[in-house]
Amino acid sequence: MVLAALARHLPGRLRRHRLVTPGTLLAWHRQLLRWKWKQKPARTGRPPISEELTALILRLARENPTWGHTRIQGELRRLGRRVGASTVRRVLRSAGLGPAPRRSPNAGPTWRQFLRAQASGLLAADFFHIDTVTLKRLYMFFAMEVGTRTIHILGVTAHPTAAWATQLARNLTDDLSDRASHFRYLLRDRDSRYTQAFDVVFSANGIDILKSAPQAPKMNAHAERFIRTARAECTDRLLIYNEYNEPHLRRVLAEYAEHYNSARPHRALQLRAPADDPDVIPFPAQRIQRHDILGGLIHEYQDTA
Repeated sequence: MVLAALARHLPGRLRRHRLVTPGTLLAWHRQLLRWKWKQKPARTGRPPISEELTALILRLARENPTWGHTRIQGELRRLGRRVGASTVRRVLRSAGLGPAPRRSPNAGPTWRQFLRAQASGLLAADFFHIDTVTLKRLYMFFAMEVGTRTIHILGVTAHPTAAWATQLARNLTDDLSDRASHFRYLLRDRDSRYTQAFDVVFSANGIDILKSAPQAPKMNAHAERFIRTARAECTDRLLIYNEYNEPHLRRVLAEYAEHYNSARPHRALQLRAPADDPDVIPFPAQRIQRHDILGGLIHEYQDTA
């Protein structure tokens, strides 16, 4: 009808020619009907969950290997997200995560997980050596309170013996005094200078001995990391000298330990030093003053306002 009405305005010569056939008009009408009544196919099952929720389910499963789909569903509900248990199971299965427990029932936590969980009650001890300007090798023995990263420089000698290490262990427990009972484990390697007498010093204070595996320094990672830090920031940048060598190194290490414990930020402590008060952060600083450590090798900064 529209085409017929429009055709009246065309010249007579053109009106004698049909623009379309009746069959074409009927075909257009059928297409119009199909377009009007066309509907999207109905989806079966529950609607898909968002990518954010899927990522959260996988995160909970990976961070908590002993959690099953029902436990994860309960945690999601506590977080304000309602998801069916079958949906959680489907998401885990599609990601290749089997049902909990995903480890053997006899398998405990990894060494990393154990150290992190026991940090507040863990001591770590180790030796490391320094070569002096006269090529004399000196050995330093230290201990770390893993929970607070506090370092104790216990002694320096050119000839470390089992008796020397045992005496330093006694000195450490005396320095800790009543705090010694707060520690549950001492982590050490299998050096021959750690004798039964050394272990007894800690056992008498209720501290169990944990031995790292042979040639596995990562099992005593906190102590090894301190050695690397002390070398990079201090001993590798100085020449240890004087007639006897040991007194000079003791002074250097004592000064560095004071800096390490009271002024050096630690990532594990949210960029605080072990001796910092976590509740006191003076901002903004009005006037900053620099204080040189080890002859200017290390700088500390303080607010003098």
